[in-house]
Amino acid sequence: MARAATTSDAFNAVAEPRRRDILNYLALEERAVGDIVATLRMEQSSVSKHLGVLRRVGLVRVRRHGRHMFYRTNAEAIRPLHEWTKTFERLWQHQLLRVKERAEAKQKSSETL
Repeated sequence: MARAATTSDAFNAVAEPRRRDILNYLALEERAVGDIVATLRMEQSSVSKHLGVLRRVGLVRVRRHGRHMFYRTNAEAIRPLHEWTKTFERLWQHQLLRVKERAEAKQKSSETL
């Protein structure tokens, strides 16, 4: 089965690790392209390409100020990603709880011996 284009939806777009790095960097505040390039140590052309993909799927928004472009995350577009990953968070919490319960039961049984 052929993989969908990275610009088809948010899930395909974030499959690329560098795009996730960019989203993480933009998570707390709006940033200029130059800041992204410098901080993440990526080529400007690569950052622009990745930002273009993220913008097309709606994960980031752009604002122009003079010659500078400022990007920020679009929380509403990221929500489906977050909700999907919460399913797995619940799974891991359940698994960790089971491990904790087993460890406590083992410790309790060794204390009674």
